[in-house]
Amino acid sequence: MNTTKRSQLIREEARRLGFDFVGMAAAVYMEEEARRLEQWLNQGMHGKMQYMENHFEKRVDPTKLVEGAKSVVSLTYNYFPSQKQEDPDAPKIASYAFGEDYHFVVKRKLKSLLQFIEEKIGGVSGRCFVDSAPVLERDWAKRSGNGWIGKNTLLINPKQGSYFFLAELIIDLELDYDAPMKDFCGTCTRCIDACPTDAIDSNGYILDGSKCISYFTIELKEAIPESYKGKFENWAFGCDICQEVCPWNRFSKPHQENDFEPHEDLLKMKKNEWEEITEEVFRKVFRKSAVKRTKYSGLKRNIKFLEKK
Repeated sequence: MNTTKRSQLIREEARRLGFDFVGMAAAVYMEEEARRLEQWLNQGMHGKMQYMENHFEKRVDPTKLVEGAKSVVSLTYNYFPSQKQEDPDAPKIASYAFGEDYHFVVKRKLKSLLQFIEEKIGGVSGRCFVDSAPVLERDWAKRSGNGWIGKNTLLINPKQGSYFFLAELIIDLELDYDAPMKDFCGTCTRCIDACPTDAIDSNGYILDGSKCISYFTIELKEAIPESYKGKFENWAFGCDICQEVCPWNRFSKPHQENDFEPHEDLLKMKKNEWEEITEEVFRKVFRKSAVKRTKYSGLKRNIKFLEKK
């Protein structure tokens, strides 16, 4: 089977499984990205996320993750919700965490795709990745033509905006490769202007992770610095501000994934119910959600930090 036929089969099956965009790139060492990552780490922009310093070579060389790797298949999976939290004063949860943890949902689909490749194309060595291994996902998505990396450092696709998860298959099959897409951010600075903690560089394209609301509310295990009091705009887990203001997200369409539907109580919870949340309610509402990452104690810490002095 030639590379064109292989590529076509993979694209068709990926779309059948619910992936919106499927791009392909040669599995080569990422020279330019390696330089940028090194600089970002040297400037301490990863904050207390020490794990970002680990496995540097694996992050920039896919053949260190899959021996004999030839291709990286980059895929996007929509999570844009059709509903919002009802109480405008309630602590806010990033929309990606409304439903079941995406790691599991998207990984299941990736495994199905890899199995399909093995059955229809033949012996293949490969691995599935969904934000849980040292893979530069946005850079591979950019190389694969699935969008450009915007000034807010998120991948943006002109047909769908940025509300999607990224996933990859690294495999030892040669495929037809896609060309990167042009950057369409232009002179827009809405994400830079809207970020309440000034996490995005004044020229865009660089995010100081150690200043990001998502970092403070999810990754940081110790106390949130008091200097950020009053700057979180009510975000208790993650943050969607730089997506909400992005003009390209006017093209976002609600997802069709049942597993991403929120627990029936989540959207109805009022401000006082969040502030008085018990561990029992936390376990019930977030039983399958990515919010479990911050644990009950972490969510309580975040909600308390939002309260006025």
